[in-house]
Amino acid sequence: MRKKRRIVILLFIFIYLGLVSNVSALTFDTLPVEQSSQHWSVEISEGVGKQVKQQSKVGHYDTRSLKVENMGENNLMTAEISMYRNEPKSTTKYALHGCPEALDCRQISEDQKYTLAAQLNNGSPYNFTNFILAEKATELEVEIIWTEKGNEGRPLKERFVFSEE
Repeated sequence: MRKKRRIVILLFIFIYLGLVSNVSALTFDTLPVEQSSQHWSVEISEGVGKQVKQQSKVGHYDTRSLKVENMGENNLMTAEISMYRNEPKSTTKYALHGCPEALDCRQISEDQKYTLAAQLNNGSPYNFTNFILAEKATELEVEIIWTEKGNEGRPLKERFVFSEE
C-alpha cells in the first residue's frame, strides 16, 4: 500500500513539474524560416559573421538575420520595414530597431523610404544582419508598408508573423 502511495505521489510531482516548467519561447527548430506572399518574401536566419556568438547570450537573447525580397512588380515608390517582438503576458510589442535620439528621425525615415524602394525595385533584397531577439519572445512580427508609383497616396501594408509552433 505504501509503495502504491509513493508511486502516485511521485507521479503527481512529475506531472506538476512538467506543467510548471513548460516555458514558451520563440525558437526555430531549423533556420532559415521563410514566409512569402505575392508581394514579399521574408526570411529569418542565423546571425552572420564572427561576432554572432559574442552577441548571443544563452538564456537571454539570440542573434538572427532578416532578409526581405520584393516578389511583386518593381513599381515601389516608398517602402519601410519594421520588426517587433512581443513580451510574455503583455499586449505591447517592442520594436527591434529605432533611431538615435540626437537625429531628426522623420527626415531620415522619409529619405530611407525612397532609397529602400529603389533598392527593392532593382532586385536587391533588404538585409538586416545580426539583430538581437529576446529568448522570452514568443512572436516576431515583420511589418512592410509601401506605396506604388501612380498610387502614392494609398499606403499598402503586409504583416508576417513568426511564432512558436
